[in-house]
Amino acid sequence: MSKNLIDLAVEELAPLLENKSISPVELTKEVIEHADHTEPQINAYMDIYREDAEKSAKEAEKEILNGKYRGMYHGIPMALKDNLYFKDKVTTMSSKIHKDFVSNYDATVVAKLREAGAVFTGKLSMHEYAWGITNNNPHYGAVRNPWDLDKIPGGSSGGSGAAVAAGSSVASLGTDTAGSIRIPASACGIVGLKPTHGLVSKYGCYPLAWSLDHIGPMTKTVKDAAGLLEVIAGYDKNDPTSANVPKENYLSKITGDVKDLVIGVNEDFFFNEVDSDIDKLVRAGIQSLVDQGAKVETVKIPTLQYAEWAELVTSLSEASAIHDTDLKKRPEDFGDDIRMLFELGQLPSAVDYLQAQQVRRQLKQDFQKAFEKVDVLISPTLPVAPNTIGEDLVDLNGKQVDLIDNIIRFTGPANLTGIPGLSVPCGFKGNLPIGLQIMGPAFSEALLLNTGYALEQTNPLQGKKPNLLIRA
Repeated sequence: MSKNLIDLAVEELAPLLENKSISPVELTKEVIEHADHTEPQINAYMDIYREDAEKSAKEAEKEILNGKYRGMYHGIPMALKDNLYFKDKVTTMSSKIHKDFVSNYDATVVAKLREAGAVFTGKLSMHEYAWGITNNNPHYGAVRNPWDLDKIPGGSSGGSGAAVAAGSSVASLGTDTAGSIRIPASACGIVGLKPTHGLVSKYGCYPLAWSLDHIGPMTKTVKDAAGLLEVIAGYDKNDPTSANVPKENYLSKITGDVKDLVIGVNEDFFFNEVDSDIDKLVRAGIQSLVDQGAKVETVKIPTLQYAEWAELVTSLSEASAIHDTDLKKRPEDFGDDIRMLFELGQLPSAVDYLQAQQVRRQLKQDFQKAFEKVDVLISPTLPVAPNTIGEDLVDLNGKQVDLIDNIIRFTGPANLTGIPGLSVPCGFKGNLPIGLQIMGPAFSEALLLNTGYALEQTNPLQGKKPNLLIRA
């Protein structure tokens, strides 16, 4: 059975751990050995915590044997994105400048996972300072997509996406400022949830853009994401943007029943300039929900035409403010791509930034109006398939278009408005998985997860796995 452990989701492993059919020590050993096996190909880890993981696994085993099972993530080996602080551990942000930075405290999400009994196997690579979508890192090398090693895994949480897809981390956390959870989730064929802004504390996470940043689950299944969100959600006085809302049991609300669910489709923006194969897959996914009793309504969201500009001005300005001192003192220590972005961030004026915030306000109102008519909005997560590592252009129906401009088009609006967005697999284009995005009103995570689960039950990945999961 041990050969199959790396292939199992948390929802499958948790009962085996609870009833003592397997041990956290056995599981952790399998995951780390598999990480060793896959790292030469995918390069997902920044650091593997072998001794710490073994110690934590033994502690989890002892607790479970003594009847002190803490819940779904007790004894689950997982690595996290390397912008989340671990006390007394190096957190690099996959950068040169912070390569020796050591925090003296745990990020709130790390502390909550420790309390839940998770076993930390290490830190995962990311696009430098989370400011990019390829995870082609100039300092630590490119992370590769487990489905096709020549392709990008998406970013900035590319290490998290690749590790979960390859089985070298059972689950993970990513951060999302313009799509950095959902982009790699789509590219790597896993589930990625950007929660409502404020639902999950960002305390102890190195920021990219204060008002756009989120932390959320990246997992093999929807139920894994629901269980992980239950662990990390909740008010935190240390985060000034934290929302004081009641905690929910997301798992208990996943039934797969979508009868009478009203799905909103916005053709003008979310289905405009989309790869034809991706368009067909997403519409087929919507139809599969209609076949289960859902309904579809077309909605207009006029301010979406300005969303890309507002997202760009906001993220550029805030990110450049954060890195202003280092940009002036040691610009050569940034990778070429993000140094250019930080320099561009010096260009928008105060007027530009404030106008972008007015667009955000209007966009929120437009989404709220749409959600008076529909329960969720569904779109492609990405309008294009992942491209080859090192290339700046990507194919869109026979045209070569800029990768960055296109790949964040459909994910950015949820960051601007703060509404939740979930990416779930909906099929394949060639050998690469494709994601479908589900968005809803603020704090509607349970509804999104249930909708994603209904789609997941149609088996869109048809049992296919990356070759790295098939071990001799």
